[in-house]
Amino acid sequence: MTDETLNESGISKRRYKRVLLKISGEALMGTQAYGIDQDACHRIALDVADAAKSGAEICLVIGGGNIFRGLSAAAKGMDRASADYMGMLATVMNALAMQAALRGVGQEARVLSAIPMMTVCEPFVRERAMRHMEKDRIVIFAAGTGNPYFTTDTGAALRAVEMRCDALFKGTQVDGVYTADPKKDPNATRYDELSYLDVLTKELKVMDSSAITLTKDNNVPIVVFSIHKRGNLAAVLNGEGVCTVISNKKTEG
Repeated sequence: MTDETLNESGISKRRYKRVLLKISGEALMGTQAYGIDQDACHRIALDVADAAKSGAEICLVIGGGNIFRGLSAAAKGMDRASADYMGMLATVMNALAMQAALRGVGQEARVLSAIPMMTVCEPFVRERAMRHMEKDRIVIFAAGTGNPYFTTDTGAALRAVEMRCDALFKGTQVDGVYTADPKKDPNATRYDELSYLDVLTKELKVMDSSAITLTKDNNVPIVVFSIHKRGNLAAVLNGEGVCTVISNKKTEG
């Protein structure tokens, strides 16, 4: 579902009311090769706070790849479950960093973890998360689903469905989904719209298949846009920014 309000000129000013924003851990690195860059956190926090002030209800999922990537560690011989739990802990660190950045720009936020750690953050309870959002707080979901063998993409899709979000926003390094990597192929073209089946059959690297299937089955659109352009989140929320929308539209031939 979407929520479209009109201004005095009859132009839609907000396409989505409640969204889950999924960003990679790498988005927090800035120009660094590892870890958390405070300037990058601050810039993203400003965008999220501006979008919240416009009336949107926003929750977040942040990956942990800037600190630890479980799948890569498993490929090098570490037990997959242990590696995934370490990756979940990395997402908690990123969530706490983003919470601090949001509070630094005057936006209240709460971290809810799928792995209970009461001295660090709140445990994930769906009703509690709903109440936080109703009180205009940004909710940051950490530790994925709390289970190994699931990616943060799947965790984001799950939380988007649980929170009854109008859309799942994926902030990336490019302004949508392309036929090929635009950084490597100058002839790559951007899709304005795709169906979930398009993504799966064309093997487009948007989110993993579990996340695509979960959003498809629950009719939650995926909106892919660039997180690196200041103000782009609010623009896409208002239906004005450049993006690719993935939904249950008819599959392209």
